[in-house]
Amino acid sequence: MKMLSFALLLSVSATVAQAETLTLSPTEITEWKAVQARVESRDIVPARARIGGVIQELTISEGDLVTAGQQLGLVKDDKIAFQIAALDAQLAALAAQLQTAEAEFQRGETLVSQGVVTRQRLAQLSTDVEVTRNQIAATEAQRAVLTQQETEGAVIAPADGRVLTVPATRGSVIMPGEPVATIGSGGFFLRLAVPERFAGELKAGAEIRLATGGEEAAGRLAKIYPQIDNGRVIADVEVDKLDTAFVNARVLVEVPIGTRTALLAPVDAVVNRHGIDFMMVEGHDGAAVERTVILGAVQDGDHSGLVEVISGVSAGDKVVRP
Repeated sequence: MKMLSFALLLSVSATVAQAETLTLSPTEITEWKAVQARVESRDIVPARARIGGVIQELTISEGDLVTAGQQLGLVKDDKIAFQIAALDAQLAALAAQLQTAEAEFQRGETLVSQGVVTRQRLAQLSTDVEVTRNQIAATEAQRAVLTQQETEGAVIAPADGRVLTVPATRGSVIMPGEPVATIGSGGFFLRLAVPERFAGELKAGAEIRLATGGEEAAGRLAKIYPQIDNGRVIADVEVDKLDTAFVNARVLVEVPIGTRTALLAPVDAVVNRHGIDFMMVEGHDGAAVERTVILGAVQDGDHSGLVEVISGVSAGDKVVRP
């Protein structure tokens, strides 16, 4: 029996001697804080009605993509058409008046040569012709203003983007300057709020981890706002592959808020039996000793393949890898 135990000890010692060992030492790792971020549009531009009236056409709905200059709807004011018709009637009357004034002026020129009409009367007839022409020009200018107002009934998209809201409906009455739709343009980003106690740890350009579209993605802390809102620091995150199907959607992100030291061990050095984690450590006499350990999070990035060991081992211990 003693011979068998001695043989087993020699076998374990030989195994330890042949196995790879790793000395544990404190390693600096990044501390991450999970917060909720919200998908927001960089710019929210309203598409406004430039005149008041009734919405006759509305060709967009929430979620549609639009381009700058695209017509989104049509507002019509019937009073403008009536005013244009009234000015057309005035122009017709002034045209007849001008024709009469020009005929009177031509007759006056003939009578002046015959000495029947004085030159003072001829000057008055010439003035009547000029006044009528100016009245026609002024009326045509008024008509041009009304024609321009009629064309401004078209609701135009001010920028490229996605339609977020359409507060107006077809057939409703709106006032000049009232928004018919709001458009999110300029791209989309994530806006997050971090407790102010971590304000000193936030750095512009830091990497942000998030899950978008069911896949892990990385972003960059683009801007940190100096004003603290309700005890939280507001920051913007730029993400290359951001899911923009829903604006104001909440996304769980992890923000780096500092660093701390931890003991990291290879994942393959951990053995789990009956829900308990064990790790082989080289003893003082060179023999392998199995210890129960409590593990933290599995690391990634520069520490990929390592796991944090919270308790069970200490710095300087030599972990035996199988």
